[in-house]
Amino acid sequence: MSGYPVIRPWQLRRAVRALDAGGLIAYPTEAVYGLGCDPLDAAAVRRLLALKQRPMHKGLILIAAGFAQLEPWLAPLPAARRKTVLASWPGPHTWVWPVSEAVPVWLRGAHTSLAVRVTAHPLARALCEAFGGPLVSTSANPAGRHPARTPLRVRQYFPAGVDTILHGPCLGAAGPTRIRDARTGAVLRPG
Repeated sequence: MSGYPVIRPWQLRRAVRALDAGGLIAYPTEAVYGLGCDPLDAAAVRRLLALKQRPMHKGLILIAAGFAQLEPWLAPLPAARRKTVLASWPGPHTWVWPVSEAVPVWLRGAHTSLAVRVTAHPLARALCEAFGGPLVSTSANPAGRHPARTPLRVRQYFPAGVDTILHGPCLGAAGPTRIRDARTGAVLRPG
């Protein structure tokens, strides 16, 4: 992305160390700062949910650098639906995709599906690449508050509990991404 600040490898290494240790990180996305953690670390996910005051039954979003990072988590879709979803990525398009029951309940909540996105944000993509897989991604705000759009707002919301903040601009989208059903294309949350 032209004009985007240089992504510093040492920042990515620090964030990956935090993730590997069960930490929570904050990073810019297409519209807002996200809070993330290792999706397979149940304690980290529960800590993130407690910090946000978000109930587990709602489920979470996974972001990835590419579809290959998400594919092991997802059930097959009909070819036409799969093609539609993949054509929207990378970008600010979140899709609720069916999963097997093997996907942990702490990610999918009360659902048989999981919200997923291949991010277009260069720093978030580099973070997923450095980590080697998808990350939990939820807006960096306590439930009911406006999402953080700056590192300062992240610190104001969470003076303790976030282990690392990756600094960088959001990509300027007006609000959190639209969420659609991968099976039908129906809009579940306007963007």
